[in-house]
Amino acid sequence: RLTTPPGGARWTHTDARAAFEVVFFKALSAGYLLSGHITAHESCALWSVGYDVTVDHAWKTVAVHASNVTAEGKGELTLSRDSDGGWTAHGEPRPELDGCLDVDFESSAVTNTLPLHRLDFIEGVGVDVPAAFVRADDLRVERLEQRYTLIDAGPKQILFHYESSTFE
Repeated sequence: RLTTPPGGARWTHTDARAAFEVVFFKALSAGYLLSGHITAHESCALWSVGYDVTVDHAWKTVAVHASNVTAEGKGELTLSRDSDGGWTAHGEPRPELDGCLDVDFESSAVTNTLPLHRLDFIEGVGVDVPAAFVRADDLRVERLEQRYTLIDAGPKQILFHYESSTFE
């Protein structure tokens, strides 16, 4: 399990899309602030998403602010999870997200790591970690059923298998 993040990180996406993501981590009294940006070209679409994600010390999402830019214009999203696990988007309750502890931005590598910071994985055993999934093109939020399975935890690399019925 990973607990203390570096000052910043970056990823280059090269398979389904051409994208670049950068994120900065700031320690807070109650957790961490992840401030980042993703720019991408996928099929014929270009988009950019900026985000601030606040997580508590257990790496559970507490609050999200995001903005995007696409050919259709600009958008904004506010999303939060209360201590009872209830989610709101733009202040409106989203009960279909109950049970989700994480936000997951489309094409974000860093938000895929949130459960990796929080959970103790056992090699070969899959763990279901549903998330509040934010689409890049219009910042719509939907429930994402996903599973992570630790394949190998070597000294220099940790390898996971990811699966989701949303992307089959």
